[in-house]
Amino acid sequence: MSKIEIKNLHFSYTENEEILKGINLVIDNRSTAIIGQNGAGKTTFVKLIKGLLKPTKGEILLNGKNIAEMTVAQLAKHIGMVFQNPNDQIFKKTVLDEVMFGPINIGMSKAEAKKKAEKALALVGMEDKISVNPYDLGLSERKLISIAAIVAMDTEVIIFDEPTIAQDYAGKEAIKKIVRDLRAQGKIVMTIIHDMDFVAEAFERAIVFAKGDVLLDGDTREVFSHKEILEMAYLEQPNVTKLCNELGYDEIFLTAEEFINYKENLAIV
Repeated sequence: MSKIEIKNLHFSYTENEEILKGINLVIDNRSTAIIGQNGAGKTTFVKLIKGLLKPTKGEILLNGKNIAEMTVAQLAKHIGMVFQNPNDQIFKKTVLDEVMFGPINIGMSKAEAKKKAEKALALVGMEDKISVNPYDLGLSERKLISIAAIVAMDTEVIIFDEPTIAQDYAGKEAIKKIVRDLRAQGKIVMTIIHDMDFVAEAFERAIVFAKGDVLLDGDTREVFSHKEILEMAYLEQPNVTKLCNELGYDEIFLTAEEFINYKENLAIV
């Protein structure tokens, strides 16, 4: 089972301003959402995990190995990241070539890369688009293609940067299924995200960043129960949670389905 250990992690872009202030975490196989306002340190944190930045102090261990000792190219075989804007990631002329590029780039044969690409495209529901130019697709579909391109690399860790941007209900449902499928495969799935409703619906663990430190960390339901602490990080509870609180319920409901099931069970009793 893979894990990422973050030990006393500090990072500064300049001497006068510390962005991360001694983070200590263990990222395990629970699907994990990193949440917090802009400037909280979330993006810097995942860039450090991806090896795009180097810590000022402290270390990040992937399965016991310090990633500072690995090149970005070596890390690419272990950690994949889906960019917020798919246009920053896509550049090939066909969907299949786009999704095959990553696997080939980390050393897979063309035959293996094609097999992985077709499987990944099936996972995101885009298997019928293999010959299409990605830029003939809408933004929502290009986002799914960019996800497939990383999934096809079959890395141990997959990080999503704002996965629900530009997604309609169907797109969000597809991404939710992808997160769960990857989790079921034993992969570490992480996201940095501002969509609290999606966090409540799709992620098992939430970590709240504020001013370069961890303010809350735990089971998603537990984290969203701390309304006052969330407000300190300028975050709100999911909409269903807020509504049920306003209606006078003490229980923490994360989704409408949970609340409906609760009411139906009361009616049966």
